[in-house]
Amino acid sequence: MDIGSNSVRLVVYEGGGRNPAAMFNEKVLAGLGRRLSSTGRLDEDGLKSAYAAIERFTALARVMGVRHLDIVATAAVRDAEDGADFVTRATEIAGHQVRVLSGQEEAYFSAEGVISAIPDADGLVGDLGGGSLEVVLVGRGQVGAQATLPLGPLRLAEVAQGDRAKASAVIDQALTGLPWLDQVKGRSFYAVGGAWRALAKIHMAQVSYPLRVLHNYRIMRGDVRDMSRVISNLSRESLERISGLSRRRLDTLPLAALILDRVLKATKPRDVVFSSYGLREGLLYSRLPSRERDLDPLIETSTQMGARMGRFAEHGDEMARWTAGLFADESPAEERLRRVACHLSDIGWRGHPDYRAQQSLFEILRGPFVGIDHPGRAQVALAIYARYDGDIEAGACRQASAVLDDREVLRARVLGGALRLGHVLTGGTPGIVHDCPLAVEGDALVLRLAPRHAGLDGEVVQRRLAAVGRLLGLATRVAVDV
Repeated sequence: MDIGSNSVRLVVYEGGGRNPAAMFNEKVLAGLGRRLSSTGRLDEDGLKSAYAAIERFTALARVMGVRHLDIVATAAVRDAEDGADFVTRATEIAGHQVRVLSGQEEAYFSAEGVISAIPDADGLVGDLGGGSLEVVLVGRGQVGAQATLPLGPLRLAEVAQGDRAKASAVIDQALTGLPWLDQVKGRSFYAVGGAWRALAKIHMAQVSYPLRVLHNYRIMRGDVRDMSRVISNLSRESLERISGLSRRRLDTLPLAALILDRVLKATKPRDVVFSSYGLREGLLYSRLPSRERDLDPLIETSTQMGARMGRFAEHGDEMARWTAGLFADESPAEERLRRVACHLSDIGWRGHPDYRAQQSLFEILRGPFVGIDHPGRAQVALAIYARYDGDIEAGACRQASAVLDDREVLRARVLGGALRLGHVLTGGTPGIVHDCPLAVEGDALVLRLAPRHAGLDGEVVQRRLAAVGRLLGLATRVAVDV
C-alpha cells in the first residue's frame, strides 16, 4: 500500500519473485498533499479519503489472503507537521505499521523499480509524485547520485498560483542545485509516475502508435518537449476534450508536463523512456537475494509462462537449441529473443485452432513482460503468430510488424516457421528434436532424422520444411541418417 501526496494505492502481487504479476491494483486520488505548502498540514478532505482507502485496502488484503503487507508513505506525510499523527491513525486502522520513507529511500526504491524492469537502464530516473520529484542516476544495474525535489504538481501549483513563468523558475532553480545532472546528456531519461504516463498515452494517440503498451515506450527528447510545452499551456476545458484522459488528472497534468519539459531542457537526454515500474516494484526487488536479482526478468517470465501454458516445460530449451542453426549470424540480443520465443511457442495450444495465432499474438504484445523493448516484444509476438500460421497480411499482425524493419520481420517469420515445423514433427513431445537436427548445408535446408525417428517424416513435415526454406531462399530435403 503506497500512500502518496496525491493518491493512495493498493497493489497485490502473486509472489515475490523476479517479475511478480500484479493480481489487483486500485487507487484513490485522495490529495493528501493539497495546500501543504501554505498550511504545513495534510488536507482535511484528503485525510478522510485516505483513511477510508486504507480501511478498504486493508480489508481487501485480508480477504485476498495477502501474506505480507507493506504500507509506505512518501512526501506529503513525510513533510507535514501532522504527519506523525496521520501515521498513528493510519496504523490503527490498518493494523499494520505505516513506514514513512525518507526522500533518499523514496528515490532509491524508485530507481530500483526501474532497474528491475529495465536492467540495462542508463541515464536518469525521474519519479514524479504529487508532492515531490525524485531524480536518480542509474547505470550498469546500479543506483548512483540521487535527490528529492519539492516539485510535485500539487506543491508547485500552490507555490506558483497559476503563474507559469514562476513555476518554470521554481523548477529551474531546484535543478540548478544538482551539478551531476550534466552526466545525463545523450543518455536516457526514465519517466515514472501516473501523470507522465498520461502524457505517454496522449502521444501514442497523436501518432497512432500501433502498440498500446506504456512500459518501455520510447520517444525522442525533442518530440516530448514539443508535446509537453503544448500540454502545459492547455486550459482545463481543452484538456477535457482529450479522449481517454482521466478527469482526476486534469488539474495536475499541465504542471506535470511543464516539469518534464524543464527537466529535459536541463539534462538534455537522448530520449525519454516511460516506465510502469517504480517505487512499489523497487521495494519488492530490494528484498530479493542477489542470485534472484541477477536473473534475466524476460527469460524468467517467458520460461514460467511457457511452462504454465504449454504442454511440456522442457520443450522451450530444446527448441532454442534446435533452431540455433538457422541463425548463424545472430547477435546476443537476437539470440535472447529467440530463446524467449521458443519458450512461448506452445502457449496457444488450448485455444480454438482458428484463433490461436491471434490470441497468442495479443498475449505477447500486451502481456506483462519486462526487460524487453517494443521492437523486441513485436519480434517475439510475430514469431509466435507465424508459429500458429497466422496470416502475415492480417491487420492484427500489422501491429507488430509496424515497429520492425524488413530484416526483423523476416527473422520472426523464419523462426515462427521453424517452430511450427518442430512442433508438428514431434507432436509437441520433448526428447525428440535433438535426434532430428535442422541446419543449413550449402544451398539447402536439411532436416536429418535419426533412424529410429524415420517414421516421423511425412507430407505435412515436408510442406512446413519447404515453407521455411522459401523464406530463406533455400532448397529443402529430409535425410535419414544411417
